[in-house]
Amino acid sequence: MQQLVFATNNQHKLEEAAAKIQGRIRLLSLDDIGCHDDIAETGVTFRENASIKSNYIYNKYHLNCFGDDSGLEIEALDGAPGIYSARYAGKYGDHEANIEKVLANMRLTSNRRARFRTVISLLWDGREYFFEGTVGGTIRHERAGIKGFGYDPIFEPDGFSITFAEMSLAEKNHISHRAIAIDKMTAFISESAGQPR
Repeated sequence: MQQLVFATNNQHKLEEAAAKIQGRIRLLSLDDIGCHDDIAETGVTFRENASIKSNYIYNKYHLNCFGDDSGLEIEALDGAPGIYSARYAGKYGDHEANIEKVLANMRLTSNRRARFRTVISLLWDGREYFFEGTVGGTIRHERAGIKGFGYDPIFEPDGFSITFAEMSLAEKNHISHRAIAIDKMTAFISESAGQPR
């Protein structure tokens, strides 16, 4: 079975990716390869940050790997929080403070349109490939649900009357931005594996 390193320390992302890949590829975490480095995300786009992570791991460990960068883009906030989604309120990973800031900044707007976006950078046999996934939806006026992570409690995807945080992992993994990007990536890997080298 092909193996692939996911260049992230985010346990939620690892769980979503592992559930989506479902044994088609052996997914390794940074912990699995003994990497405890803090990879600085210094890019100004999702694509750049994803590439920084995958290239760091590939260049250091010479293993096929992928990095992703994801975020919430809100129309009324001119695309914010965008690449700063994880540290929108200042402290990295403070989901509650990030949600509070979004809700406060949207208090006076009726335009609740938003989208989640993921960009994956895959380093496969020394070549880099990019895959993207997006899901549109609206920002709720208040939280609902306790599952998921990040902005999931206030994001209601199009076609649903519940938030990501009210969905099971299987339900979210059927429609989410990260799931779409991972599907594209795994399809590419499967196709590549079936071709003579």
